[in-house]
Amino acid sequence: MIYDLARDLLPPPLRRYVMHFETSTERAGAEFAASLPRGARVLDAGAGEGNYKHAFHQQRYYGLDLAIGDAKWDYSRLDVIGDLSALPFRDASLDGCLNVVTLEHVRQPAGVIAELARTLVPGGRLLLIAPQEWEEHQQPHDFYRYTRYGLEYLMRQAGLADISIRPVGGFFRLLARRLLNALQFFPGPFMLVAALFFVPPALVLPLFEPLDRRRNFTLGYICSARKPV
Repeated sequence: MIYDLARDLLPPPLRRYVMHFETSTERAGAEFAASLPRGARVLDAGAGEGNYKHAFHQQRYYGLDLAIGDAKWDYSRLDVIGDLSALPFRDASLDGCLNVVTLEHVRQPAGVIAELARTLVPGGRLLLIAPQEWEEHQQPHDFYRYTRYGLEYLMRQAGLADISIRPVGGFFRLLARRLLNALQFFPGPFMLVAALFFVPPALVLPLFEPLDRRRNFTLGYICSARKPV
């Protein structure tokens, strides 16, 4: 809801500032695509509506999803309707995989990451983005939240290496996001009144981000890894 309002009502610079998590994940997806060679075979595992497809116009992109997460989404652009725990791809057949804010929706995350690793060629790369502090969504298909240590464990168990895990914002961006989330509890015209109280501090709080150096409070993590050669 908050993302839809920001997308529809805010100018792009302010939208990118307010929706920091979404902006960061979109940038990570674009950078991942730019780092892969032309013609590379890429699986978007949990593609949803295929929001990242445009970034991979130089690669061979495959969007896969079970298509049960959100009844309002348009899954017609998927290349494959399939289960992430049993991917219909041969061993070592893909150059890259991305799994964006999807791992919380699978019952067996270790098995899913193992499947992604299985399909990667030696030297193939994974982009994984997972939430830590996030509201329940796409119920009842919402099972887990992840710390950086849990994500590292899952990727190492799958045999991946060169693991990098970066928190997306800290305490103050998290608090700002929660203030914006509060607007959903005020119906109709009352939302405008609530916005007078919640929006100004939500715009100011991210300026204090440098104070949170540990980033233990974060909306989620952007992770990358590589299958050993």
